[in-house]
Amino acid sequence: QGKQKKARKYAVMKRMISLRDQRINEKDRAKAPVKKKEDPSAIKEREVPQHPSCLFFQYNTQLGPPYHILVDTNFINFSIKAKLDLVQSMMDCLYAKCIPCITDCVMGEIEKLGQKYRVALRIAKDPRFERLPCMHKGTYADDCLVQRVTQHKCYIVATVDKELKRRIRKIPGVPIMYISRHRYNIERMPDDYGAPRF
Repeated sequence: QGKQKKARKYAVMKRMISLRDQRINEKDRAKAPVKKKEDPSAIKEREVPQHPSCLFFQYNTQLGPPYHILVDTNFINFSIKAKLDLVQSMMDCLYAKCIPCITDCVMGEIEKLGQKYRVALRIAKDPRFERLPCMHKGTYADDCLVQRVTQHKCYIVATVDKELKRRIRKIPGVPIMYISRHRYNIERMPDDYGAPRF
């Protein structure tokens, strides 16, 4: 005759008395929320999102040569795999002068990847790259790039990350540069007439 095993119950909370319970003293009892009656004649305030003045229909007037291109970590890695020179390939794609920009977050991500990605780190430290300082905490580059592009519409984002592309497509007037068939391509780049060129 062995002892009967009791099954332990997981995630069982202690039962707590409600603050509205009759057994609690009157002064400690939680008060029922009082609903305010809405005045029909009062002016209703609602916040309308302010669209940037640089967007003329679909055309972003802040975009122009020399193009400033925000580079993501995986874009540098895929460029090395495809044996592409970053700055030269950007110029071949856009037919204009390009300034690749790299944020502190992206630099931190490449440094964290370790010895295997030392070539990517050497490319990122190229003097032709413009270094952008980050003021926020952490080194999550995707959030940083999305926030920067939302505030300033003067950048093209260079990335191969599907999730980041999906987030950036929701922001109007921001073109995306990506790699396919061993060359750089641009997505959503408006031409001189304001119609998107694909």
